[in-house]
Amino acid sequence: MDKLEHPDAPVPAARPARRMVIMLLAVGLFLGLLVGFNVFKGVMIQRALTGKGEPAQTVSVVPARMEEWQPTLEAVGTVRAVRGADLAFEVSGVVAQVPAKAGSQVKAGQPLATLDDSTDLAQLRQLQAVASLAEVTYERTRSQFAAQTVSQADLDNAEGDMKAKRAGAQAQAALVAKKHLVAPFAGQVGIVATSPGSFLNPGAVVVTLQQLDNVYVDFYLPQKDAGQLRQGQVVSLAVDAYPGRAFKGRVTAVNPRVDNSTRNIQVEATFSNPGHTLLPGMFTRVSMDVGERQPFLTLPQTAITYNPYGALVFLAKAGTGAQGQATLTAQQVFVTTGSTRGDQVAVLKGLEAGAQVVSSGGLKLRNGTPLLIDNRIQPANDANPAPQEQ
Repeated sequence: MDKLEHPDAPVPAARPARRMVIMLLAVGLFLGLLVGFNVFKGVMIQRALTGKGEPAQTVSVVPARMEEWQPTLEAVGTVRAVRGADLAFEVSGVVAQVPAKAGSQVKAGQPLATLDDSTDLAQLRQLQAVASLAEVTYERTRSQFAAQTVSQADLDNAEGDMKAKRAGAQAQAALVAKKHLVAPFAGQVGIVATSPGSFLNPGAVVVTLQQLDNVYVDFYLPQKDAGQLRQGQVVSLAVDAYPGRAFKGRVTAVNPRVDNSTRNIQVEATFSNPGHTLLPGMFTRVSMDVGERQPFLTLPQTAITYNPYGALVFLAKAGTGAQGQATLTAQQVFVTTGSTRGDQVAVLKGLEAGAQVVSSGGLKLRNGTPLLIDNRIQPANDANPAPQEQ
């Protein structure tokens, strides 16, 4: 008879399953404790920060104030001589003389340089002699024609030959004259670019000549300003070579057409130039007053923050804290800006006179940021700033 198994005997496969369950419970408990600890830590840090509050930011402030501005048009220009030319020979040859001295003042017609013209002069004398003989022949033929000893054809041939010989002599004289370079107008001689013995090709610049008692300044303005331009308007000029010095001139011409590529209009102003201070080619800064003075609400340019949504400023707004203490916080305000003047910018909309505006430190602010005012150092706020020499 088979032996019967006892009903209470344990099943061997149940022990590993029990161990797996215990291990999973332990891991889950560990992970739960870890997550709970991190959540608890975050809550405590947030409570600490909330209790402490946002730190105050140190800024400087300025009041927005009304100022009268003189509307001006500004541009960059270039000095141009009233009369100026780079002088060259029309013919080639060897330089014989250079009487011009660099930097000297010359009169109109004064010799500046000469090419060797000995061969051309000899040929000119020959042609002049031939022309003289043709004149004598013509006079003799005319006398004979009056005595009716020669025909009209003989007289016409003699006259034509005389005129041809005269023209040949005149052409040679013109060639000789081209080998003498003279001043076409009175002015100041520049650097002489040749010396005796040098061979020059036609068109090679020998010397520059500039008349500098008066100079032109050419500058360009946008077409929107065309209605404000008039001949005779006073123009102020500044150059880097003479810092702090202002030159005064007047508009003498306004181009009657607008440039197609730039949509700008060219303006010409004339300046008196005693001492020949202004030189052709100089870079200049030009300003011109237009219209009457106008009041504008003014801020330093550092107070304006520009972003894709527009221009904004931060106001220092006074308030009261939770415990009744006085507070200052930043308030963001969008504004509409206008023209600029030196370090200043005009505010057209969004701000009232007297408002306390953050002038420096605005990049670290947002709405509601507590403020600490320190005005010991203020940004530049000059309507006419000048470069500082170090």
